[in-house]
Amino acid sequence: MTIDYQKILPVKYDVDIFVAGGGPAGIAAAVTAARKGKRVFLAEAAGAFGGAASQSLVPAFMPFTDGEHFLAGGFGKEVRDYLIDNCPENFKPYCPDSIPVELLKLFYDQVVADAGVQFCFFTGVIDAVIEDGWVKYAVCNGKSETYAVRAKAFIDCTGDGDFAALAGAGYQKGGVDGKMMAATLCGLWAGIDWENVQGSNTQALDKAFANKVFTNEDRHLPGMWRIATGIGGSNAGHVYDIDGSDAASLTEGMVKGRRQMQEYRQYYKEYLMGFENMELVITAPQIGIRETRRIDCDYRLCVDDFISRANFYDEIGRFSYPIDIHAAENTKQGYDGFMKAYTALRYNKGENYGIPYRCMTVKGFGNLLVAGRCVCTDREMEASIRVMPGCFITGQAAGMAAALASEKGGDIRTFEITALQKSLKELGAYLPNCGT
Repeated sequence: MTIDYQKILPVKYDVDIFVAGGGPAGIAAAVTAARKGKRVFLAEAAGAFGGAASQSLVPAFMPFTDGEHFLAGGFGKEVRDYLIDNCPENFKPYCPDSIPVELLKLFYDQVVADAGVQFCFFTGVIDAVIEDGWVKYAVCNGKSETYAVRAKAFIDCTGDGDFAALAGAGYQKGGVDGKMMAATLCGLWAGIDWENVQGSNTQALDKAFANKVFTNEDRHLPGMWRIATGIGGSNAGHVYDIDGSDAASLTEGMVKGRRQMQEYRQYYKEYLMGFENMELVITAPQIGIRETRRIDCDYRLCVDDFISRANFYDEIGRFSYPIDIHAAENTKQGYDGFMKAYTALRYNKGENYGIPYRCMTVKGFGNLLVAGRCVCTDREMEASIRVMPGCFITGQAAGMAAALASEKGGDIRTFEITALQKSLKELGAYLPNCGT
């Protein structure tokens, strides 16, 4: 059954740039554009900025460098330096490799306000108004109101590519069978005796499996990150067959994940040293999603680019995180496939690959960019670029590109790529192959 429903909406904001999503890519995009003097509105569905760090309690950023070069220069370095300089004493030895999430949220609140970004929490993007390949309005739904935002350029930083998909952009999702990487519900734990911790090992897992501790016998256990004295952040366990772009599937994942966390509580407390007095404080309000849509853009970054350490004429950054594809199915074949890729497709110190601007310019649209996890890649490359430092890189570039585009009516392809690269280098972006 369907209904015909129509409504006249107010245009609540009229800005240069609209940003959907306030995770690491969205924050970087909005702040970068606003600092160039552009009027920016950012819609964030949760009650805080930060994305995976604040909403999914992912305990670690992953590396900002390739061991020799600081790859997430500019906004990413600003984030990292702030956390190091302001981290509470109990967090300092482990920051920023582990994330002091409350400090990060405060920093994001402040940096967005200082840049002059207009924003609203608890606000989702529910539609797009398109005319001849141009996005005219984003339709937002907030507490007790639905309204439109008019902008010259639009940036999708939702991670799942929600706004681009609503606008009608093409996308790929999952592997050839449509299955996506397993999700993980993270959590915060207290009472850990870090000085005597013995991490997970094959023998401990085998014993726990034999004793039927787990309903889901999963050998891939990323583990527990030391966040502060006695405190850990878990990235433990996988929830399979979850589609992060579907609310019903996410609901199922949250219920399964919370139940599974109790099994990991038993495992850590009874089978591993240092965790005997550990207790679960809280599970994340949102399950951690590794993979959903990869939006079709003018170029698809692929695993061959990773292997060749590719250079591009339109580079907006370089990155080095390995191909980290968590298995879509809880099988030996799936786990062996993860281990094979993760050990083989990784770089030596100082190696990195280029990220082209074209993997962010949405095919078929004149003024729509994507940044973060939903940029245009194949499945393998998404598993590299999806982590937070990668999102800082593409988000910053999208914000700068949108600022330049807004001076040309929002057109994301008519400005000189060298102008974008020059502006990014001035911020501190790592672009060794681009002129000054």
